Amino acid sequence: MNNLKDKKILLIICGGVAAYKSLEVIRLLKKKGVIIKTIITKSGAKFVTPLSISSLSKSKVYQDLFDNENEAEMDHISLSRWADLILIAPATANTISKLANGNSDDLASTVALASNKKIFIAPAMNVRMWDHQSTKQNTAKLKTYNYKLIGPEIGDMACGEYGEGKMSEPIKIVDELENYFKSLKKNNRLKAIVTAGPTNEYIDPVRFITNKSSGKQGYEIAKSLSNKGFDTTLISGPTNLEINDNIRLIKVETAEEMFQITLKNLPADVAIFSAAVSDYKVKNIYKEKIKKQDNLNLELEKNVDILNYISNHNSLRPKLVIGFAAETKNLEKYATQKLVEKNCDWIVANDVSNKKIGFDSDFNEVSIFYKNNISEKLKYKSKFEISDEITEKIINHLN
Repeated sequence: MNNLKDKKILLIICGGVAAYKSLEVIRLLKKKGVIIKTIITKSGAKFVTPLSISSLSKSKVYQDLFDNENEAEMDHISLSRWADLILIAPATANTISKLANGNSDDLASTVALASNKKIFIAPAMNVRMWDHQSTKQNTAKLKTYNYKLIGPEIGDMACGEYGEGKMSEPIKIVDELENYFKSLKKNNRLKAIVTAGPTNEYIDPVRFITNKSSGKQGYEIAKSLSNKGFDTTLISGPTNLEINDNIRLIKVETAEEMFQITLKNLPADVAIFSAAVSDYKVKNIYKEKIKKQDNLNLELEKNVDILNYISNHNSLRPKLVIGFAAETKNLEKYATQKLVEKNCDWIVANDVSNKKIGFDSDFNEVSIFYKNNISEKLKYKSKFEISDEITEKIINHLN
């Protein structure tokens, strides 16, 4: 089945001998029924001509950021929004460096940085350039920004050297793009619910009990699920984070609100309970602000256990229920205990006593505990990368 038909792809061609392969990429994409627009950099135009590109793509080629005709017809923001996907092939070391460091001095880099779409890059450069530490750091950074790399391959290069850095063959690039749209189509029928952030349990109108959760991991999981095609609902406690427009965001404050909203959004295929829900709430909330006093005794009562309720409810239970456990000691013991007690399918646990990971950090290191007494560790990396790995495991499980 052709998953590329009528898809809109923006192809960015950068400089380098491998630029000639972009013509074959265009030919193969057009054969699949893809609608193509093209941007070529100044250095790219030294290797392939705009005329040859437009002849194959049957579309205008964009070049200059400050071309009045281009901007009147379609500005760089509109061009980035037009596409279903952006492909940069070949991607030079210079382009990779610019994107990794937020530089936008031409139309190609400006469009890429302004885009809210998935971006694939096919690197092409000399083996020494690819092996250079700065290139490795830049590509690692791009992965955390949700860029997807295709290649490079090992082989003979135009410069006469041999090694890794050769641009992937056009057929492989097209296959990667087709697989991406295929996975979106397959997952589009799946519904996911993610809870994230802390909850606030009020003492009086101005004071509340809460915790240090930033919500970052839950938000990244919701983004990853959405990017992979899931119909995603994010139920979030109080945070200052932003989320993609295609994710249904519902803001709540208290554990009870989160519970009720979760129930309203069931059934679902998968539910990920990453929120740090307060275990207790004040039994009798003061209607007026409490004045300062020497001693204040508060009577607390247990909050509803959202994870436990959903996971043990036969008619509401999603196909896959994933809980989170933030621990400061005995990680494996408490995580496996929670897995059994809550009747989860998986528990994702992390050690929040380590200040480099967990609460309010952009990085994490987690262990996933499964029902069959198997566990695995996702080593220290960005929360975006952790989320992508978890999402891939979810897809494999559901499919």
